[in-house]
Amino acid sequence: MTEGLIMSDPNILNGKPIVKGTRISVGLILQCLASGMSKEDILRGYPTLTREGLEAALDFAARQFEGEEVRVFTGKK
Repeated sequence: MTEGLIMSDPNILNGKPIVKGTRISVGLILQCLASGMSKEDILRGYPTLTREGLEAALDFAARQFEGEEVRVFTGKK
């Protein structure tokens, strides 16, 4: 689910994991949820973020705590 939708590029937000095609970091999405925003609120507040991208970010974050290896596209050829 995550692969291909979450990427890291040192030239974008200092390499933080972001939703591909946006400047929206996984961390920002988590901060929004922690502040009480619903998924719908986040999608309305960030129109470049798709539902698929939001779900991929949450999946990526959750897997960081499960000890699974999660590959992040680096944006380099």
